[in-house]
Amino acid sequence: MTNPAQKPPALAIELPPDLQTVYANLARIAHAPAEFVLDFARLLPGDGKATVTARVVMSPVALKLLVQAINENLARYETTYGTINLPSINHTLADNLFRPFQPPTPPAEPPKEPESE
Repeated sequence: MTNPAQKPPALAIELPPDLQTVYANLARIAHAPAEFVLDFARLLPGDGKATVTARVVMSPVALKLLVQAINENLARYETTYGTINLPSINHTLADNLFRPFQPPTPPAEPPKEPESE
């Protein structure tokens, strides 16, 4: 019998030598009663459409565990490196990622009052 305080053995994860890394800056999520479908895509400036680079299908339980793990890792990341600031909600994510940088315009100076004599 195992002691409940003991941790289960670490899971061995193998990365195949031909595994391809893909970059995604867009995700689309769909669901049905028994599964979630996560499409990861890349949207490049000037392209009219996003290219799906990976699709992951998960059970609702597996997705909820993934969300929990992501939240825990984000909290650790922000503790180490600082808060991640989200882009303005007035623009789409694509606008914030791909529009040319424009420094904020300084406020206009108020008109000067005419000097009295």
